[in-house]
Amino acid sequence: MSDKINIIPKPLFIEDFEKTFAMQAGAVSLHITGSNSEYIYRRIRTAFSVAGIRVSNEGFPVHVNVLSSVVDCESKIADESYSFSSSKDGVCVEAKELAGAFYGCISVAQLINGCEGDFPVLSIKDKPEFCWRGFLLDTCRSFYSVNFIKKMLDSCALHKLNVFHWHLTDDQGWRFNVPDFPRLTEVGSVRQDLTVPSSEEGFYDEGKTFRRWYTDEEIKEIVCYAQERCIQIVPEIEFPGHSSALLAAYPEYGCTGGPYNVENRWGIFPDVMCLGNDEVFTIYKAALCKIVELFPGKYIHIGGDECLPDRWAKCPKCLLRMKKEGLDTPAQLQAWGTAKIAAMVASLGKIPIGWDEVLDNNKHNKLPDNVIVQSWRGTEGGVKAAAMNHSVIMSPCEFFYLNLKNKDSFEEPGRLGVTTVKKTYSFSPVSSEFEKLEQKKLILGGECALWTEKLPHSRNAEYLLFPRFCAAAESLWLPAEKKDFEDFRHRLEIHKKLLHSLDYRFYEGDLE
Repeated sequence: MSDKINIIPKPLFIEDFEKTFAMQAGAVSLHITGSNSEYIYRRIRTAFSVAGIRVSNEGFPVHVNVLSSVVDCESKIADESYSFSSSKDGVCVEAKELAGAFYGCISVAQLINGCEGDFPVLSIKDKPEFCWRGFLLDTCRSFYSVNFIKKMLDSCALHKLNVFHWHLTDDQGWRFNVPDFPRLTEVGSVRQDLTVPSSEEGFYDEGKTFRRWYTDEEIKEIVCYAQERCIQIVPEIEFPGHSSALLAAYPEYGCTGGPYNVENRWGIFPDVMCLGNDEVFTIYKAALCKIVELFPGKYIHIGGDECLPDRWAKCPKCLLRMKKEGLDTPAQLQAWGTAKIAAMVASLGKIPIGWDEVLDNNKHNKLPDNVIVQSWRGTEGGVKAAAMNHSVIMSPCEFFYLNLKNKDSFEEPGRLGVTTVKKTYSFSPVSSEFEKLEQKKLILGGECALWTEKLPHSRNAEYLLFPRFCAAAESLWLPAEKKDFEDFRHRLEIHKKLLHSLDYRFYEGDLE
Protein backbone atom coordinates (compact mmCIF):
# COMPACT_ATOMS: atom_id res chain seq x y z
CA MET A 1 0.00 0.00 0.00
CA SER A 2 1.19 3.49 -0.82
CA ASP A 3 3.13 5.43 1.79
CA LYS A 4 0.81 8.32 0.92
CA ILE A 5 -2.13 6.65 2.68
CA ASN A 6 -1.60 8.05 6.14
CA ILE A 7 -5.15 8.36 7.53
CA ILE A 8 -5.74 7.99 11.31
CA PRO A 9 -8.00 6.26 12.16
CA LYS A 10 -7.37 3.93 9.25
CA PRO A 11 -10.33 3.38 6.91
CA LEU A 12 -12.04 0.00 6.89
CA PHE A 13 -11.57 -0.78 3.17
CA ILE A 14 -8.97 0.77 0.87
CA GLU A 15 -8.39 -0.04 -2.80
CA ASP A 16 -5.03 1.44 -3.76
CA PHE A 17 -4.41 1.75 -7.50
CA GLU A 18 -0.74 2.52 -6.82
CA LYS A 19 -0.83 5.68 -8.87
CA THR A 20 -0.52 9.33 -7.91
CA PHE A 21 -1.24 12.65 -9.53
CA ALA A 22 0.21 16.07 -8.87
CA MET A 23 -1.86 18.50 -6.85
CA GLN A 24 -1.32 21.75 -5.02
CA ALA A 25 -1.59 21.04 -1.30
CA GLY A 26 -3.25 23.38 1.13
CA ALA A 27 -6.50 24.37 -0.62
CA VAL A 28 -9.66 22.70 -1.93
CA SER A 29 -12.75 23.90 -3.74
CA LEU A 30 -16.06 22.43 -2.55
CA HIS A 31 -18.93 21.28 -4.75
CA ILE A 32 -21.98 20.15 -2.78
CA THR A 33 -24.82 17.99 -4.11
CA GLY A 34 -28.04 17.39 -2.20
CA SER A 35 -30.52 19.24 -0.03
CA ASN A 36 -29.44 21.94 2.43
CA SER A 37 -26.31 22.51 0.36
CA GLU A 38 -25.40 25.83 1.99
CA TYR A 39 -25.54 24.32 5.47
CA ILE A 40 -23.58 21.26 4.37
CA TYR A 41 -21.00 23.53 2.70
CA ARG A 42 -20.35 25.31 6.02
CA ARG A 43 -19.94 22.06 7.90
CA ILE A 44 -17.65 20.51 5.28
CA ARG A 45 -15.57 23.68 5.22
CA THR A 46 -15.17 23.19 8.99
CA ALA A 47 -13.91 19.64 8.41
CA PHE A 48 -11.10 20.92 6.19
CA SER A 49 -10.27 23.80 8.53
CA VAL A 50 -9.81 21.35 11.41
CA ALA A 51 -6.94 19.82 9.42
CA GLY A 52 -5.51 23.16 8.33
CA ILE A 53 -6.77 23.01 4.73
CA ARG A 54 -8.11 26.21 3.15
CA VAL A 55 -11.26 26.33 1.03
CA SER A 56 -10.81 28.37 -2.15
CA ASN A 57 -12.49 28.60 -5.54
CA GLU A 58 -9.13 27.82 -7.12
CA GLY A 59 -8.43 24.81 -4.90
CA PHE A 60 -8.36 21.09 -5.68
CA PRO A 61 -11.95 19.98 -6.50
CA VAL A 62 -13.79 18.00 -3.81
CA HIS A 63 -17.31 16.87 -4.73
CA VAL A 64 -19.55 15.99 -1.79
CA ASN A 65 -22.88 14.20 -2.13
CA VAL A 66 -25.04 13.77 1.00
CA LEU A 67 -27.94 11.46 0.17
CA SER A 68 -30.19 12.25 3.14
CA SER A 69 -32.08 15.52 3.38
CA VAL A 70 -31.81 15.36 7.19
CA VAL A 71 -28.62 17.11 8.27
CA ASP A 72 -29.00 16.86 12.05
CA CYS A 73 -31.02 14.48 14.15
CA GLU A 74 -30.61 14.16 17.92
CA SER A 75 -33.20 11.37 18.15
CA LYS A 76 -31.15 8.61 16.50
CA ILE A 77 -27.63 7.37 15.94
CA ALA A 78 -26.09 9.03 12.90
CA ASP A 79 -24.98 6.99 9.91
CA GLU A 80 -21.27 7.82 9.86
CA SER A 81 -20.31 5.71 6.84
CA TYR A 82 -18.80 7.26 3.73
CA SER A 83 -17.00 6.39 0.54
CA PHE A 84 -14.70 8.34 -1.68
CA SER A 85 -12.66 7.94 -4.83
CA SER A 86 -9.88 10.10 -6.21
CA SER A 87 -8.53 10.89 -9.65
CA LYS A 88 -6.67 13.72 -11.32
CA ASP A 89 -10.04 15.44 -11.78
CA GLY A 90 -10.68 15.61 -8.03
CA VAL A 91 -12.13 13.68 -5.12
CA CYS A 92 -15.73 12.48 -4.85
CA VAL A 93 -17.10 11.90 -1.33
CA GLU A 94 -20.49 10.26 -0.86
CA ALA A 95 -22.36 9.62 2.39
CA LYS A 96 -25.88 8.88 3.54
CA GLU A 97 -25.75 11.58 6.19
CA LEU A 98 -23.77 14.68 7.04
CA ALA A 99 -21.61 12.99 9.70
CA GLY A 100 -20.31 10.51 7.14
CA ALA A 101 -19.53 13.27 4.66
CA PHE A 102 -17.75 15.20 7.41
CA TYR A 103 -15.53 12.20 8.24
CA GLY A 104 -14.92 11.48 4.57
CA CYS A 105 -13.60 15.01 4.15
CA ILE A 106 -11.44 14.63 7.28
CA SER A 107 -9.84 11.64 5.53
CA VAL A 108 -9.32 13.66 2.35
CA ALA A 109 -7.76 16.50 4.36
CA GLN A 110 -5.35 14.12 6.11
CA LEU A 111 -4.30 12.68 2.75
CA ILE A 112 -3.68 16.16 1.33
CA ASN A 113 -1.50 17.03 4.32
CA GLY A 114 0.58 13.88 3.98
CA CYS A 115 0.88 13.49 0.23
CA GLU A 116 3.49 16.22 -0.37
CA GLY A 117 1.92 17.16 -3.69
CA ASP A 118 1.43 13.59 -5.02
CA PHE A 119 -2.14 12.54 -4.21
CA PRO A 120 -2.84 8.78 -4.39
CA VAL A 121 -5.44 7.34 -6.76
CA LEU A 122 -7.64 5.18 -4.58
CA SER A 123 -11.12 4.17 -3.50
CA ILE A 124 -12.22 4.02 0.13
CA LYS A 125 -15.29 2.61 1.86
CA ASP A 126 -15.36 3.34 5.55
CA LYS A 127 -17.54 3.21 8.63
CA PRO A 128 -16.86 3.04 12.39
CA GLU A 129 -17.13 -0.16 14.37
CA PHE A 130 -18.54 1.72 17.39
CA CYS A 131 -21.08 4.51 17.60
CA TRP A 132 -19.64 5.93 20.87
CA ARG A 133 -16.11 7.23 20.40
CA GLY A 134 -15.37 9.64 23.19
CA PHE A 135 -12.87 11.77 25.04
CA LEU A 136 -13.27 12.89 28.66
CA LEU A 137 -11.68 16.13 29.84
CA ASP A 138 -11.58 16.91 33.55
CA THR A 139 -11.90 20.69 34.02
CA CYS A 140 -12.25 20.48 37.82
CA ARG A 141 -8.79 19.44 39.00
CA SER A 142 -7.41 21.91 36.45
CA PHE A 143 -9.45 24.64 34.80
CA TYR A 144 -8.90 25.19 31.09
CA SER A 145 -9.76 28.06 28.80
CA VAL A 146 -12.57 28.03 26.25
CA ASN A 147 -9.91 28.20 23.54
CA PHE A 148 -8.23 25.04 24.78
CA ILE A 149 -11.54 23.18 24.94
CA LYS A 150 -12.18 24.23 21.34
CA LYS A 151 -8.73 22.96 20.42
CA MET A 152 -9.59 19.60 21.98
CA LEU A 153 -12.87 19.52 20.05
CA ASP A 154 -10.85 20.11 16.88
CA SER A 155 -8.62 17.17 17.81
CA CYS A 156 -11.70 15.00 18.39
CA ALA A 157 -13.02 15.92 14.93
CA LEU A 158 -9.62 15.34 13.32
CA HIS A 159 -9.60 11.80 14.74
CA LYS A 160 -13.33 11.11 14.17
CA LEU A 161 -14.33 11.06 17.84
CA ASN A 162 -17.97 12.03 18.26
CA VAL A 163 -18.44 12.45 22.05
CA PHE A 164 -16.88 15.04 24.35
CA HIS A 165 -17.45 14.02 27.98
CA TRP A 166 -17.14 17.22 30.01
CA HIS A 167 -16.35 16.63 33.69
CA LEU A 168 -17.83 19.73 35.32
CA THR A 169 -18.02 19.06 39.08
CA ASP A 170 -15.70 17.40 41.58
CA ASP A 171 -14.02 17.90 44.95
CA GLN A 172 -11.72 20.52 43.45
CA GLY A 173 -14.27 22.73 41.72
CA TRP A 174 -17.81 23.37 40.48
CA ARG A 175 -17.66 24.79 36.95
CA PHE A 176 -21.11 26.02 35.86
CA ASN A 177 -23.67 28.44 37.23
CA VAL A 178 -26.94 27.35 38.88
CA PRO A 179 -28.98 30.55 39.48
CA ASP A 180 -31.01 29.20 42.42
CA PHE A 181 -27.80 28.17 44.19
CA PRO A 182 -25.28 30.94 43.42
CA ARG A 183 -22.74 29.81 46.03
CA LEU A 184 -21.95 26.78 43.84
CA THR A 185 -19.83 29.09 41.73
CA GLU A 186 -19.22 31.92 44.20
CA VAL A 187 -17.69 29.45 46.69
CA GLY A 188 -17.50 26.11 44.89
CA SER A 189 -15.22 27.32 42.10
CA VAL A 190 -12.71 28.89 44.50
CA ARG A 191 -9.83 26.99 45.97
CA GLN A 192 -6.53 27.88 47.54
CA ASP A 193 -3.68 25.97 45.99
CA LEU A 194 -0.50 25.61 47.96
CA THR A 195 1.97 25.14 45.13
CA VAL A 196 5.63 25.96 45.53
CA PRO A 197 7.30 28.16 44.47
CA SER A 198 4.89 31.05 44.17
CA SER A 199 4.96 33.35 41.16
CA GLU A 200 3.19 36.44 39.94
CA GLU A 201 2.04 34.85 36.69
CA GLY A 202 1.38 31.29 37.84
CA PHE A 203 -2.08 29.86 37.31
CA TYR A 204 -2.47 28.44 40.79
CA ASP A 205 -0.11 30.23 43.14
CA GLU A 206 0.80 29.71 46.77
CA GLY A 207 -1.47 31.59 49.13
CA LYS A 208 -3.79 32.86 46.40
CA THR A 209 -7.38 31.95 45.63
CA PHE A 210 -8.89 31.71 42.17
CA ARG A 211 -12.46 31.71 40.97
CA ARG A 212 -13.04 29.73 37.79
CA TRP A 213 -16.25 28.60 36.09
CA TYR A 214 -17.79 28.62 32.62
CA THR A 215 -20.53 31.17 31.96
CA ASP A 216 -23.74 30.22 30.19
CA GLU A 217 -22.55 32.08 27.11
CA GLU A 218 -19.23 30.21 27.07
CA ILE A 219 -20.93 26.83 27.43
CA LYS A 220 -23.38 27.61 24.62
CA GLU A 221 -20.46 28.72 22.44
CA ILE A 222 -18.65 25.44 23.12
CA VAL A 223 -21.80 23.38 22.46
CA CYS A 224 -22.26 25.12 19.10
CA TYR A 225 -18.60 24.62 18.25
CA ALA A 226 -18.95 20.89 19.01
CA GLN A 227 -22.12 20.52 16.93
CA GLU A 228 -20.34 22.04 13.93
CA ARG A 229 -17.82 19.20 14.26
CA CYS A 230 -20.37 16.36 14.63
CA ILE A 231 -19.63 16.03 18.35
CA GLN A 232 -22.16 15.58 21.13
CA ILE A 233 -21.22 16.92 24.56
CA VAL A 234 -22.05 14.78 27.59
CA PRO A 235 -21.90 16.88 30.79
CA GLU A 236 -21.09 15.17 34.10
CA ILE A 237 -22.31 16.12 37.58
CA GLU A 238 -20.84 13.93 40.32
CA PHE A 239 -23.28 12.19 42.71
CA PRO A 240 -23.08 11.36 45.59
CA GLY A 241 -19.31 11.45 46.13
CA HIS A 242 -16.57 13.78 44.85
CA SER A 243 -18.74 16.58 46.19
CA SER A 244 -16.44 18.70 48.37
CA ALA A 245 -16.97 21.80 46.20
CA LEU A 246 -20.75 21.56 46.57
CA LEU A 247 -20.48 20.96 50.32
CA ALA A 248 -18.13 23.92 50.77
CA ALA A 249 -20.83 26.08 49.19
CA TYR A 250 -23.79 24.49 51.00
CA PRO A 251 -22.55 22.61 54.09
CA GLU A 252 -26.08 21.74 55.17
CA TYR A 253 -26.11 18.99 52.54
CA GLY A 254 -23.33 17.04 54.23
CA CYS A 255 -23.65 14.56 57.10
CA THR A 256 -21.59 16.57 59.60
CA GLY A 257 -22.65 20.08 58.61
CA GLY A 258 -19.08 21.09 57.91
CA PRO A 259 -17.19 23.27 57.62
CA TYR A 260 -15.94 21.91 54.31
CA ASN A 261 -13.35 23.17 51.84
CA VAL A 262 -13.03 23.05 48.08
CA GLU A 263 -10.21 20.53 48.02
CA ASN A 264 -6.72 21.49 46.92
CA ARG A 265 -5.56 17.91 47.39
CA TRP A 266 -6.04 14.84 45.21
CA GLY A 267 -7.70 11.65 46.35
CA ILE A 268 -10.96 10.23 47.72
CA PHE A 269 -12.53 12.11 50.60
CA PRO A 270 -15.01 10.88 53.25
CA ASP A 271 -17.39 13.84 53.10
CA VAL A 272 -20.14 13.09 50.59
CA MET A 273 -23.78 14.05 50.11
CA CYS A 274 -26.06 13.22 53.05
CA LEU A 275 -28.59 10.80 51.60
CA GLY A 276 -30.76 11.12 54.66
CA ASN A 277 -31.52 14.72 53.70
CA ASP A 278 -34.31 15.10 51.10
CA GLU A 279 -33.11 18.62 50.25
CA VAL A 280 -30.06 17.09 48.56
CA PHE A 281 -32.33 16.20 45.66
CA THR A 282 -33.59 19.78 45.44
CA ILE A 283 -30.14 21.16 44.65
CA TYR A 284 -29.45 18.34 42.19
CA LYS A 285 -32.77 18.94 40.44
CA ALA A 286 -31.84 22.61 40.01
CA ALA A 287 -28.40 21.67 38.67
CA LEU A 288 -29.84 19.09 36.27
CA CYS A 289 -32.45 21.53 34.99
CA LYS A 290 -29.65 23.99 34.25
CA ILE A 291 -27.68 21.28 32.46
CA VAL A 292 -30.72 20.51 30.29
CA GLU A 293 -31.01 24.20 29.44
CA LEU A 294 -27.37 24.42 28.36
CA PHE A 295 -26.75 21.03 26.71
CA PRO A 296 -29.10 19.75 23.99
CA GLY A 297 -27.64 16.22 23.83
CA LYS A 298 -29.45 13.08 24.94
CA TYR A 299 -27.17 12.11 27.84
CA ILE A 300 -26.22 13.31 31.33
CA HIS A 301 -23.47 11.60 33.31
CA ILE A 302 -24.31 11.30 37.02
CA GLY A 303 -20.90 10.14 38.28
CA GLY A 304 -21.17 7.55 41.04
CA ASP A 305 -17.50 6.63 41.43
CA GLU A 306 -15.35 6.39 44.54
CA CYS A 307 -18.03 7.25 47.11
CA LEU A 308 -17.08 6.26 50.65
CA PRO A 309 -19.98 5.29 52.99
CA ASP A 310 -18.10 6.19 56.20
CA ARG A 311 -20.10 9.32 57.04
CA TRP A 312 -23.41 7.57 56.33
CA ALA A 313 -22.58 4.89 58.90
CA LYS A 314 -22.53 7.53 61.66
CA CYS A 315 -25.14 10.00 60.40
CA PRO A 316 -28.52 9.90 62.23
CA LYS A 317 -30.40 11.02 59.11
CA CYS A 318 -28.74 8.39 56.94
CA LEU A 319 -29.30 5.65 59.52
CA LEU A 320 -32.96 6.63 59.64
CA ARG A 321 -33.09 6.48 55.84
CA MET A 322 -31.57 3.02 55.91
CA LYS A 323 -34.21 1.80 58.35
CA LYS A 324 -37.06 3.38 56.38
CA GLU A 325 -35.86 1.87 53.08
CA GLY A 326 -35.01 -1.56 54.57
CA LEU A 327 -31.31 -1.34 53.73
CA ASP A 328 -28.75 -3.64 55.33
CA THR A 329 -25.57 -1.55 55.03
CA PRO A 330 -24.68 2.14 54.63
CA ALA A 331 -23.12 1.39 51.23
CA GLN A 332 -26.56 0.43 49.91
CA LEU A 333 -27.65 4.05 50.27
CA GLN A 334 -25.78 4.88 47.07
CA ALA A 335 -27.91 2.51 44.98
CA TRP A 336 -31.04 4.05 46.52
CA GLY A 337 -29.82 7.57 45.69
CA THR A 338 -28.70 6.59 42.20
CA ALA A 339 -32.18 5.28 41.40
CA LYS A 340 -33.67 8.64 42.44
CA ILE A 341 -31.19 10.69 40.42
CA ALA A 342 -31.61 8.41 37.38
CA ALA A 343 -35.38 8.90 37.57
CA MET A 344 -34.86 12.65 37.79
CA VAL A 345 -32.67 12.61 34.66
CA ALA A 346 -35.25 10.50 32.82
CA SER A 347 -38.05 12.89 33.82
CA LEU A 348 -36.08 15.65 32.07
CA GLY A 349 -36.02 13.62 28.86
CA LYS A 350 -32.38 12.53 29.14
CA ILE A 351 -30.53 9.22 29.50
CA PRO A 352 -28.32 8.77 32.60
CA ILE A 353 -24.79 7.38 32.53
CA GLY A 354 -22.87 6.26 35.61
CA TRP A 355 -19.42 4.95 36.44
CA ASP A 356 -19.34 1.21 37.06
CA GLU A 357 -19.75 1.58 40.85
CA VAL A 358 -23.46 2.10 40.14
CA LEU A 359 -23.58 -1.69 39.76
CA ASP A 360 -22.54 -2.23 43.38
CA ASN A 361 -24.68 -2.78 46.49
CA ASN A 362 -27.92 -3.10 44.53
CA LYS A 363 -29.57 -5.79 46.62
CA HIS A 364 -32.59 -3.62 47.48
CA ASN A 365 -32.47 -1.06 44.65
CA LYS A 366 -31.96 -2.49 41.19
CA LEU A 367 -30.04 -0.23 38.84
CA PRO A 368 -32.67 1.34 36.56
CA ASP A 369 -32.72 -0.24 33.11
CA ASN A 370 -32.07 3.06 31.31
CA VAL A 371 -28.71 3.71 33.00
CA ILE A 372 -25.69 3.31 30.72
CA VAL A 373 -22.68 1.94 32.60
CA GLN A 374 -19.20 3.35 31.97
CA SER A 375 -16.63 0.74 32.93
CA TRP A 376 -13.39 2.24 34.23
CA ARG A 377 -12.09 -0.22 36.86
CA GLY A 378 -11.05 -2.60 34.08
CA THR A 379 -13.54 -4.31 31.78
CA GLU A 380 -15.34 -6.37 34.41
CA GLY A 381 -17.97 -3.71 35.08
CA GLY A 382 -18.83 -3.59 31.39
CA VAL A 383 -19.13 -7.36 31.17
CA LYS A 384 -21.39 -7.43 34.23
CA ALA A 385 -23.53 -4.55 32.99
CA ALA A 386 -24.02 -6.14 29.56
CA ALA A 387 -25.04 -9.39 31.21
CA MET A 388 -27.70 -7.34 33.05
CA ASN A 389 -28.83 -5.87 29.69
CA HIS A 390 -27.37 -2.39 30.22
CA SER A 391 -25.68 -0.45 27.45
CA VAL A 392 -21.95 0.00 28.11
CA ILE A 393 -19.13 2.47 27.46
CA MET A 394 -15.64 1.02 27.92
CA SER A 395 -12.97 3.21 29.57
CA PRO A 396 -10.59 0.82 31.37
CA CYS A 397 -8.09 2.97 33.23
CA GLU A 398 -5.04 0.80 32.49
CA PHE A 399 -5.52 1.31 28.74
CA PHE A 400 -7.51 4.51 28.21
CA TYR A 401 -6.54 6.90 31.03
CA LEU A 402 -4.11 9.22 29.30
CA ASN A 403 -3.00 10.98 32.49
CA LEU A 404 -0.79 7.94 33.15
CA LYS A 405 2.85 8.18 32.13
CA ASN A 406 3.88 7.44 28.55
CA LYS A 407 6.77 5.37 29.84
CA ASP A 408 8.21 4.26 33.15
CA SER A 409 10.59 7.11 33.94
CA PHE A 410 10.68 9.55 36.84
CA GLU A 411 11.50 12.24 34.28
CA GLU A 412 8.18 11.77 32.47
CA PRO A 413 5.01 13.64 33.53
CA GLY A 414 1.93 11.69 34.49
CA ARG A 415 0.78 9.75 37.53
CA LEU A 416 -0.78 6.52 38.80
CA GLY A 417 0.99 4.19 36.40
CA VAL A 418 2.20 3.73 32.83
CA THR A 419 0.29 3.24 29.58
CA THR A 420 2.31 3.10 26.39
CA VAL A 421 0.97 4.01 22.95
CA LYS A 422 1.03 0.32 22.03
CA LYS A 423 -0.92 -0.64 25.13
CA THR A 424 -3.60 1.97 24.40
CA TYR A 425 -3.76 0.72 20.81
CA SER A 426 -4.12 -2.89 21.96
CA PHE A 427 -7.49 -2.30 23.63
CA SER A 428 -10.77 -2.95 21.83
CA PRO A 429 -14.14 -2.43 23.56
CA VAL A 430 -15.48 -5.86 22.55
CA SER A 431 -13.46 -8.91 23.56
CA SER A 432 -13.89 -12.62 24.16
CA GLU A 433 -15.25 -11.83 27.64
CA PHE A 434 -18.63 -11.24 26.02
CA GLU A 435 -20.09 -14.68 25.54
CA LYS A 436 -23.23 -13.79 23.63
CA LEU A 437 -23.83 -11.71 20.52
CA GLU A 438 -26.63 -9.87 22.34
CA GLN A 439 -24.16 -8.71 24.97
CA LYS A 440 -21.68 -7.51 22.35
CA LYS A 441 -24.38 -5.38 20.77
CA LEU A 442 -24.78 -3.52 24.06
CA ILE A 443 -21.20 -2.20 23.89
CA LEU A 444 -21.66 1.30 22.48
CA GLY A 445 -17.92 1.94 22.28
CA GLY A 446 -15.45 3.63 24.56
CA GLU A 447 -13.80 6.79 25.85
CA CYS A 448 -10.25 7.81 26.54
CA ALA A 449 -9.88 10.19 29.48
CA LEU A 450 -7.60 12.89 30.78
CA TRP A 451 -7.85 13.44 34.55
CA THR A 452 -6.01 16.62 35.34
CA GLU A 453 -4.44 16.46 38.78
CA LYS A 454 -1.11 18.31 38.57
CA LEU A 455 -1.87 19.51 35.02
CA PRO A 456 -2.68 23.23 35.26
CA HIS A 457 -1.01 24.00 31.92
CA SER A 458 -2.76 22.89 28.75
CA ARG A 459 0.49 22.42 26.82
CA ASN A 460 1.55 19.75 29.30
CA ALA A 461 -1.90 18.19 28.96
CA GLU A 462 -1.35 17.92 25.20
CA TYR A 463 1.97 16.16 25.77
CA LEU A 464 0.22 13.47 27.79
CA LEU A 465 -2.64 13.15 25.30
CA PHE A 466 -0.81 12.72 22.01
CA PRO A 467 -0.14 10.32 20.37
CA ARG A 468 -2.08 7.95 22.66
CA PHE A 469 -5.19 9.95 21.76
CA CYS A 470 -4.59 8.91 18.13
CA ALA A 471 -4.18 5.27 19.15
CA ALA A 472 -7.41 5.34 21.14
CA ALA A 473 -9.27 6.90 18.22
CA GLU A 474 -8.21 4.10 15.87
CA SER A 475 -9.09 1.48 18.48
CA LEU A 476 -12.62 2.89 18.65
CA TRP A 477 -13.03 3.11 14.87
CA LEU A 478 -11.73 -0.25 13.65
CA PRO A 479 -12.82 -3.79 14.57
CA ALA A 480 -10.10 -5.60 16.49
CA GLU A 481 -9.20 -7.90 13.60
CA LYS A 482 -8.46 -4.92 11.32
CA LYS A 483 -5.95 -3.29 13.67
CA ASP A 484 -2.22 -3.45 12.94
CA PHE A 485 0.12 -1.65 15.31
CA GLU A 486 3.15 -1.67 12.98
CA ASP A 487 1.06 -0.10 10.23
CA PHE A 488 -0.27 2.43 12.75
CA ARG A 489 3.30 3.21 13.85
CA HIS A 490 4.26 4.02 10.24
CA ARG A 491 1.22 6.24 9.64
CA LEU A 492 1.80 7.98 12.97
CA GLU A 493 5.18 9.28 11.83
CA ILE A 494 3.47 11.13 8.99
CA HIS A 495 0.56 12.15 11.24
CA LYS A 496 2.94 13.78 13.70
CA LYS A 497 3.86 16.30 11.02
CA LEU A 498 0.19 17.27 10.83
CA LEU A 499 -0.06 17.52 14.62
CA HIS A 500 3.02 19.74 14.65
CA SER A 501 1.64 22.01 11.92
CA LEU A 502 -1.59 22.38 13.92
CA ASP A 503 0.41 23.32 17.06
CA TYR A 504 -0.29 20.22 19.13
CA ARG A 505 2.46 19.25 21.54
CA PHE A 506 3.12 15.51 21.70
CA TYR A 507 5.32 12.82 23.24
CA GLU A 508 8.05 11.58 20.88
CA GLY A 509 9.63 8.73 22.86
CA ASP A 510 9.24 4.98 22.75
CA LEU A 511 5.80 3.69 21.75
CA GLU A 512 6.07 0.38 23.63
